[in-house]
Amino acid sequence: MSPAAARAHFRGGAARPTAGWAPGHIQANLVAVPAGWAPDLAQFCRSNPQPCPVLDVTAPGAWRTPLAPDADLRTDLPRYRIWQDGTLAGEPADVTAHWREDLVTFLIGCSFTFENALADAGIPLRHVEQGRNVPMYVTNRACRPGGRLNGPLVVSMRPVPARLVAGAWRASAALPAAHGGPVHVGDAARLGIGHLDRPDFGEAVALEPGDVPVFWACGVTPQAALMRARIPFAITHAPGYMFITDARDKEYRVA
Repeated sequence: MSPAAARAHFRGGAARPTAGWAPGHIQANLVAVPAGWAPDLAQFCRSNPQPCPVLDVTAPGAWRTPLAPDADLRTDLPRYRIWQDGTLAGEPADVTAHWREDLVTFLIGCSFTFENALADAGIPLRHVEQGRNVPMYVTNRACRPGGRLNGPLVVSMRPVPARLVAGAWRASAALPAAHGGPVHVGDAARLGIGHLDRPDFGEAVALEPGDVPVFWACGVTPQAALMRARIPFAITHAPGYMFITDARDKEYRVA
């Protein structure tokens, strides 16, 4: 399915995680904050580029992006989150009624983008095989503060056969705009994660014999910071339900 067809599918009301959709195209996290908070979020992203690689920032009130010129950021994600005073207030499929003229939208790279490279390298994607949303965890690693925003690093986890971990690192490291290489391999307890079968976001994924857990920085990290700061209002994507752009991942690859 092309990016435009995928967006039309979601605009029509379908709501499902986007892992595996439109392979070869950039997927993005969405964070829309009032203009008065945009400098804080920009500083937080600059201070934490691995979990927050910024792909585009809109003008206040804008709901278009050059990453997908015909898309509507208010309707073309499968699921959104509405935040009020740092508390989750809803998960609608369309945020047109909630949109404000002062909202500045940040589109941040997503690890779903490099999954095509992982698959090309022969690395299995267990969450796709098992029909699950990728598991995400809040860690004990603190991000660098940015203005009024600070909080923990959030990571996504993919089980990888031990013999293929080096290949997974190489494939993902070539896409720093999609979080780059892993931040940790192996013992989840070193990240403060007590139980892999109890993710903070997404769904638990079973490891196959010979697999080890591999953790990547995650674009849900800004949501954790917004919650801690008790931001009066914000709109984000729901974890795992990303914005699919027209941009090709090959345009973002580095040596």
